[in-house]
Amino acid sequence: MKLGFHISIAGGFKKVTERAIKRECATIQLFSRNPRGWKYTQLDEEDISIFTKDITRYSIDPVFVHMPYLPNLCSEDDELFNKSVKSLIEDLNRSERLNAQFLIVHIGSNRNKKVGMERMIKGINQAFSKIRNGVILLIENTAGAGNELGYNFEDLGTILNEIEDQKRIGVVLDTAHAFEAGYDLRTEKAVDETIKNFDRNIGINRLYLIHFNDSRTKLGSRSDRHWHITRGEIGKGMGYIINHSAFKHLPFIMETPRTDTKEDIMNMKIAKSLIKEI
Repeated sequence: MKLGFHISIAGGFKKVTERAIKRECATIQLFSRNPRGWKYTQLDEEDISIFTKDITRYSIDPVFVHMPYLPNLCSEDDELFNKSVKSLIEDLNRSERLNAQFLIVHIGSNRNKKVGMERMIKGINQAFSKIRNGVILLIENTAGAGNELGYNFEDLGTILNEIEDQKRIGVVLDTAHAFEAGYDLRTEKAVDETIKNFDRNIGINRLYLIHFNDSRTKLGSRSDRHWHITRGEIGKGMGYIINHSAFKHLPFIMETPRTDTKEDIMNMKIAKSLIKEI
């Protein structure tokens, strides 16, 4: 099992590996550009060369890229939809250049679930037809805040089934989002039932990553608030999650709150302490 964090790219990609090592990361997630804007600069060849050599040198693998927050592939607004598809294509390309095997995308929002899901499917298929590479796109489950789609496993399964290139699509399961969407993870029995539900509607074979986050808000809150491992509402359930047999070969990425490195070091220590020797 590999554990890691979402790592800042401030100062360039060449700074990422140093930050990852300080946190004892065996795997990492990062943005390829500013996550809160549409504009982006071209990747600097020297910068990405240093990054790709460093992650190989320190055996940090796999690498996950997370898309920016602004794209909404579920939007009925054609301008926003087209910008979102273009953004997806750009990040698929950037992921490949960063030697990242996976790109993570959030399900967008739409008041009309049926229309929103159809737009999402259309957008992904369009992007895949424009760029053909080996990067696998992972759809992330949401907490269901506001008009967010993709908070229940049935809808995620429906979207996945309609993607034309099945080899290039998969899922990341965020534990905080699942809990906030109403999937109980506080007991061993609850974790087992939630995983069976996931497998029935999506398929464990489509799961490539766990976003290992506790929740600051209660079960079914529909409020996306990550918290420190075992110190949130999921609590002891985090131990049942990390030790479940269905997840034993998966990487775990933490997106827990931080003001500096010490919180990440604390969460890494706690996560490692939860893992039972087999």
